[in-house]
Amino acid sequence: MTTMTLNLAFIGLGVMGYPMAGHLASAGHKVCVYNRTSSKAKQWTETFGGSFGTTPAEAAKDADIVFCCVGNDDDVRSVTIAENGVIESMKAGSILIDHTTASAELAIELDTACRRAGLHFIDAPVSGGQQGAENGKLTIMCGGEDTVFEKTEAIMSSYAQAVTLMGAAGAGQLTKMVNQICIAGLVQGLSEGLYFAEKAGLDQNKVIDVISKGAAGSWQMVNRHQTMISDQYEHGFAVDWMRKDLDICLNQGRKIQAKLPVTALVDQFYSEVQAMGGGRWDTSSLLKRLKATD
Repeated sequence: MTTMTLNLAFIGLGVMGYPMAGHLASAGHKVCVYNRTSSKAKQWTETFGGSFGTTPAEAAKDADIVFCCVGNDDDVRSVTIAENGVIESMKAGSILIDHTTASAELAIELDTACRRAGLHFIDAPVSGGQQGAENGKLTIMCGGEDTVFEKTEAIMSSYAQAVTLMGAAGAGQLTKMVNQICIAGLVQGLSEGLYFAEKAGLDQNKVIDVISKGAAGSWQMVNRHQTMISDQYEHGFAVDWMRKDLDICLNQGRKIQAKLPVTALVDQFYSEVQAMGGGRWDTSSLLKRLKATD
């Protein structure tokens, strides 16, 4: 299945889905896309070829694999199990892959719906942001059956540097929650470090040059310190999206009785960034919140 040209559908052409679907087309597959704003779908076909459907069901009707990358649980339901959703038209034996960062409960719900319809499902949230999607360097955390994953791993690798099966349906989403929990603490720590360095009269760039080579180093430090020092936040992964993700993490934490005190605190800090008008700022804007409290 991975060595031939496939009929694919991609639902959702946001900052992530648009380039991801493009990589699939560039790999030689026949791709039909759907987006709520049809002009975006038309623009995509003018760039990459392929075709677009006027509904999710229309886009998915001939697909061997249907990919979905939208906003939240309700958005996923609206394009999958609702009227004119992809499950309505997908052919028997085809596969639905959801790249949306959503709840583990939704993953299990979709897995059940797909089984009833004679379909297969993989929850496959991604990490790496818009830059990773555009460069084909995403990290994908998957939940589903081994045999289904094996049929899709190479295809997802067209836009990923790592594709890993974490367990049964829902395991991908749970792993993505761990990812976001870790990032929340890292970004707050980096923000406090840069804030402290400035207050102490240190050269922030020199500080980062030194400590990034040691135990404090991280992707966030290497890729975000310069824009943070320059007070530039009109880029990257938006605070609004991060709060959506952290809400998923905190809800899951309550369900499994996992204490997440730092995550809850950082979520509160992001709410303050939103109140500053920074809902679309990059998550590294936690530094701007610190400076605003002076």
